[in-house]
Amino acid sequence: MGNCFSDLEGGKQAVGAAQLRSTAAATSNNNNGGHNDAVEFFYRSRGLHPLFTQVQLSLSASNLIDRDFTSKSDPMAVVYAKKIDGKLEELGRTEVVLNSLHPEWIEKVTVAFQFEIVQPLVFHVYDVDTTYHNIPVKTLNLKDQDFLGEATCVLSEIVTKQSRRLTLNLHNKNGKRGLRNFGALTIHAEETVASRSAVEMIFRCSHLDNKDLFSKSDPFLKISRIVESGDLIPICKTEVVNNNLNPTWKPLCMSMNQFGSKDNPLIIECFDFNSSGNHVLIGKLQKSVADLEKLHKERSGANLTLPSSHYGHEKVLKGQLFVDQFCQKEQYSFLDYISSGFELNFMVAVDFTASNGNPRNPDSLHYIDPSGRLNSYQRVEGVEGIMAAYASALRNVALAGPTLFGQVINTAAQITGQSLSYTSNKYFVLLIITDGVLTDLQETKDALVRASDLPLSILIVGVGGADFSQMEQVLDADGGQRLESSTGRVATHDIVQFVPMREVHSGQISVVQALLEELPGQFLTYMRSRDIKPLSPHVPQTSA
Repeated sequence: MGNCFSDLEGGKQAVGAAQLRSTAAATSNNNNGGHNDAVEFFYRSRGLHPLFTQVQLSLSASNLIDRDFTSKSDPMAVVYAKKIDGKLEELGRTEVVLNSLHPEWIEKVTVAFQFEIVQPLVFHVYDVDTTYHNIPVKTLNLKDQDFLGEATCVLSEIVTKQSRRLTLNLHNKNGKRGLRNFGALTIHAEETVASRSAVEMIFRCSHLDNKDLFSKSDPFLKISRIVESGDLIPICKTEVVNNNLNPTWKPLCMSMNQFGSKDNPLIIECFDFNSSGNHVLIGKLQKSVADLEKLHKERSGANLTLPSSHYGHEKVLKGQLFVDQFCQKEQYSFLDYISSGFELNFMVAVDFTASNGNPRNPDSLHYIDPSGRLNSYQRVEGVEGIMAAYASALRNVALAGPTLFGQVINTAAQITGQSLSYTSNKYFVLLIITDGVLTDLQETKDALVRASDLPLSILIVGVGGADFSQMEQVLDADGGQRLESSTGRVATHDIVQFVPMREVHSGQISVVQALLEELPGQFLTYMRSRDIKPLSPHVPQTSA
């Protein structure tokens, strides 16, 4: 659920598609209420069954409190497991839904259901302040958001219901509703399907009805699955295509975990996006994945419909949906690659520019405290060899300037490129620890665009109190806008993750979690784009 934001552009991005959720249940998230990927792999590799059942929680709410003056609340839900000592352990967060008091969140929260124990859950709903532009929901400080309500239940209360659906009244944090209506939260639980099967499709529409007065509609597709109870569970949505009645959306990859089986009915709705949150339905249709495959093979379109004023009838529209690409594939997890023998190679670059201050002065970011207190650079958790190399370098280099990233990135890219000549089972990670503002921004962007073709991720830690807006808003493409070089070439995918150390020091996030949360996704994006599969047991592994 990483790339979901609180600003307008974030609201126009795709949500829930497999290429945006590559760190989902079977990858690197250990924070899901008892589930552990390593334990699961241990059991499955020996033909044994794990001692839990994975379920996905879908959340929706109604009649939320409106905390905004000129618009409606922008709600986000957070799910916690309540431990024996009463402490709350966060399991996951939804995306932010813009301007809505009746949100249907698409991002799911995965929980390991263990029937033999009581598993209390706590749900918090927040109105995300729109001043937090371009900030992934995982790093939002919840203390800065407006609290909209809380609900509690036991996991078994949801999964043992015939409909696997439970609606709870929201109340204040003190557990009392009082006279004020805080609205309601609905939770739906589904057992996840253990499958690597996925389908990648490119959707296109033609002759859509125009719902705007002074321009054309801004259409997006929302896909929901019909479950046994007849309820609709949203599973993904495309990005918004601005001002276009004949849109083609970016490839959408849905895993079987999302659609269940090729014969399960899906509801595909086409909306005209409005920043107010009141999206207008352009048309809809019901098709299964098998039906969509047939549309692609026959190169035919399916007409959208709208409910008619006559009960039980639908109006057939001129607008049609086409499937320009349909491709079945296996979606391997990050763990599949690592357990088969793929290697992560780690490189570290430390900023010794003069802007850090004289190491002999206590106010220097490189100050070596005689009492043994770690400086800002040393507080990045690492192995002893890195720390020793840092200490040695600090005593032998003269601090100078300016701050240049381009050369460092090019060197890392050269090392990575050389490895491709003899093996494809290595992935490289460059960690840059810096205090300052870049002076070679365009050269750095050019280097990153070139490096995006390589098996390379770049983690940047900003130490000190400098203005890191360049790093956050330009280099780290979490806002969905990919880097562009001076020649107009666009990066193939985002390879940068930036974390300001001051947020880590303030206790908002864990430095390890913040740095590594996007790494599995970047790794998988590269491997899938090159159609590189995990190593087979009988394939000899090469190394330099």
